[in-house]
Amino acid sequence: MIPSDGTDDQERLLGLQELEPSPVEDTPAEYAHDSYFPSASSSSPSPPPLQHRSSTLGLSGHGPVYYLTRIQKYSSYAFSIFTAFHITNTSLIPLLTKSIPASDTYLLLTRPYYQSPLAEPVIVVLPLLAHVGSGVALRLYRRSQNLQRYGAESKTDRRRVAWPALSGTSLLGYILAPLVIGHSFVNRVLPLWVDGGSSGIGLGYVSHGFARHPLFSNIGFAALVSVGVWHSVWGWAKWSNLAPAQVTDSGAEGQRKRKRRWYGVNLLSAVVAGLWLAGGLGVVGRAGEAPGWVGREYDELYRRIPVFGRWA
Repeated sequence: MIPSDGTDDQERLLGLQELEPSPVEDTPAEYAHDSYFPSASSSSPSPPPLQHRSSTLGLSGHGPVYYLTRIQKYSSYAFSIFTAFHITNTSLIPLLTKSIPASDTYLLLTRPYYQSPLAEPVIVVLPLLAHVGSGVALRLYRRSQNLQRYGAESKTDRRRVAWPALSGTSLLGYILAPLVIGHSFVNRVLPLWVDGGSSGIGLGYVSHGFARHPLFSNIGFAALVSVGVWHSVWGWAKWSNLAPAQVTDSGAEGQRKRKRRWYGVNLLSAVVAGLWLAGGLGVVGRAGEAPGWVGREYDELYRRIPVFGRWA
């Protein structure tokens, strides 16, 4: 063996001194208490991965948000069928006939399809309750998730955690709910309560209310139609992935697409609301009072409205 003269050892030592600093020096401050390769004997093991057992219903591994969103979506399908019948009977047909008696004929022909004892709960009542209930439940669930995420246990802590953001479509839905309840009470529940049925209730009843109580009728109907149409059209845009917020493109092209969608959805809303108001206010709202005993029966119904009936 040839003895070493120490030159190789010096070169190796010089090479070791020229190595880059250890990665440990670049450890972020928030992880300074841990090492890159923690040992099994570490006294503070890392927390286990987050489990979502409490947020699943045991069906295909999906959580409450998945099912509540679909209940809200598919319930709107059934209620949209009723809305299509309703706008046809109360707006489009009066616009074409320009006559309340002629329009009432079509109303009476189509009424059994959505006011029969079987059809009304399936097409109107249950979908409406499911739609509103799932929306409220979804908001409360997300609120609960935020409280758990931030560890808010006391009442003071819960107050500091903001509620989930409320979209414009959801806000319109909350405004729409009392308007729909009021409209349904006057035109459906009240005749059932007083007369035991609504067979004598048609567009003449509505036009009589416009003539006798123009302020409440015009403001209420315009608010109901406007809020309802904008809520529905924007909701359908979301279900169809056509809402501005659902554009995935970035940059200038994405901005242009979002702007086009925003204008498109609002333009469609304005057209539908305009048609509905043209027939409702322009024809039905101007037909005048019902004559004779029919008008007196209508007056008696309007006087039974809680709170507002005192001005009838």
